[in-house]
Amino acid sequence: MPFAQVGDVRLFYTDEGSTDPPVLFVHGYSCDSHDWSWQIPFFAENHRVIAVDNRGHGRSSVPDGGYDHGDFAADVAALIEHLGCAPVVAVGHSLGGVIVSTLAVERPDLVQAVVCVDPGYLIPDEMAAGLAPLIDALMGDDPIPAAQAMLGGTYSPASPPALKTWHMRRIAGMPAHVLSQTLVNLLQGMALASNSAPHLARRQCPVLTLYTDPGRAAVEAGLMADSRSRAVSFEGSGHWLHQERPAEFNHLVEGWLQGLTAG
Repeated sequence: MPFAQVGDVRLFYTDEGSTDPPVLFVHGYSCDSHDWSWQIPFFAENHRVIAVDNRGHGRSSVPDGGYDHGDFAADVAALIEHLGCAPVVAVGHSLGGVIVSTLAVERPDLVQAVVCVDPGYLIPDEMAAGLAPLIDALMGDDPIPAAQAMLGGTYSPASPPALKTWHMRRIAGMPAHVLSQTLVNLLQGMALASNSAPHLARRQCPVLTLYTDPGRAAVEAGLMADSRSRAVSFEGSGHWLHQERPAEFNHLVEGWLQGLTAG
């Protein structure tokens, strides 16, 4: 059965392929493991591929709390231990980038490399005041419009309209407390550069980060401890760049992983 009881949550996951290094995909806020449908068949040809639904998302259970990046990372760590697949290449999109980075810092024994896809950290601190109305709206009676408005601004003119429709409809079906707690915790915590930069600098494994914003890519490049790390800009893409440009994304990531193995 593709479910694992880890602590207080029942996590849905898929597990296919068999070759090392295993690759673990962790989705972002208001998403689920379907987001990696463009990646799973490609990477399963050469890797064991595991894709998980975070607590409160997709088909996983929905506890009343535990929606901080540390809680999500602890769930993922418990799943890795349950499956006995360490060390993994941990790939995370958006909030998932915060989760896999936290995993690499807190449980380096479980992670051999990290790939972060337009991660939800290193937001300039001067934007904090502008986030206050969003946080207030998320903490109101109905956080769905606020969540949709925020993510609705993360697409580019080249983004396929069907992707936005899918993403917005999925938010509408999310439990309200998951939407509010998860995003408020992120915006008040690891999203801001002053909180995330010291944390990211503690990652000792190789890191590949792919951004839509070249400015943030340059900032993160200065925080990478391993010389094999790279920060790449996918200018012109929307936030879900792995869905908008999957062939380019897949080959870039796989080529980087092969380089690590060869090294």
